[in-house]
Amino acid sequence: MTPQNDRILPGIVLMLGFCITAPLIDVASKLAAQSLPVGQITTARFIVQAAIMAPLCLILHYPLTFPRAYLWQLAQRAFFLVASTYCFVAALQVMPIADALAIVFVEPFILLILGRFLFQDEVGPRRIMACVVGFAGSLLVIQPSLVAFGFIALYPLGTALFFAAYMLVTRSLSRRMHPIPMQLHTASVAALMCLPVMLLADGSGVVTLDPVMPVGLDWIWMCGVGVASSIAHLMMTYALRMAPTSTLAPLHYLEIVSAVAFGYLVFSDFPDALTWVGIAIIVASGLYIIWRERITATPPIAPRPSVH
Repeated sequence: MTPQNDRILPGIVLMLGFCITAPLIDVASKLAAQSLPVGQITTARFIVQAAIMAPLCLILHYPLTFPRAYLWQLAQRAFFLVASTYCFVAALQVMPIADALAIVFVEPFILLILGRFLFQDEVGPRRIMACVVGFAGSLLVIQPSLVAFGFIALYPLGTALFFAAYMLVTRSLSRRMHPIPMQLHTASVAALMCLPVMLLADGSGVVTLDPVMPVGLDWIWMCGVGVASSIAHLMMTYALRMAPTSTLAPLHYLEIVSAVAFGYLVFSDFPDALTWVGIAIIVASGLYIIWRERITATPPIAPRPSVH
């Protein structure tokens, strides 16, 4: 067995660890959102994430500064991640985790289409059709959610769109910056974007932004969002360094399974039959796109939920 192959199994294990850990971000967000504003949870995520990544960068001897030329792309990346996180936490206030996550999984389809128009990526009619079918699957999840929860059920689509934009910026920046310091700098810039908004909103009465003092377990749930985000992102980062994306991408859909399990155990939420049909269509369409990417010998797109 070659050294490359020796790294594939640990990479798969780390990816499975990501699929188990990532829904904990959603669980902590949903618990925190029961008593804390969405904006405050979003801000806390990036403050905690930056606080964790800074000493890690020091330990691993990565730079705590970055060239000024990278600032614009880091600011774009941070803005898209803030918007993606905000939309998803807002959705989780009322929606089951699995339902919201299923809608977010249309992000690879959006990314594929944007890549075609912005980067002239080769996208054949079969993958275009898979995108259409996958989006139709998301509508099966959105439609009953729209009836039950109103227009907030569209927030996960906002998450998917913003996260697709985030991935496009990451695609360019990752060629010049290591993923670990890139996480630190993105989280730091995102926190700097959020903090002035929270200060201006203090006492404004705007429900989603006006910060409140956390009480008791609120501190754990609020900080847990940042801790779980840091751990999950590190697992995915190192998994992608150890194993090919083509091997890891299909495993990412296992996050739906762990999201359903956590949603049921913590909140007694369980998808109905129509939601399961929608999830099945989305997953099947995504796996088909990954398969077509392999056939055409281009790097496959790994689907990622907007807040992880």
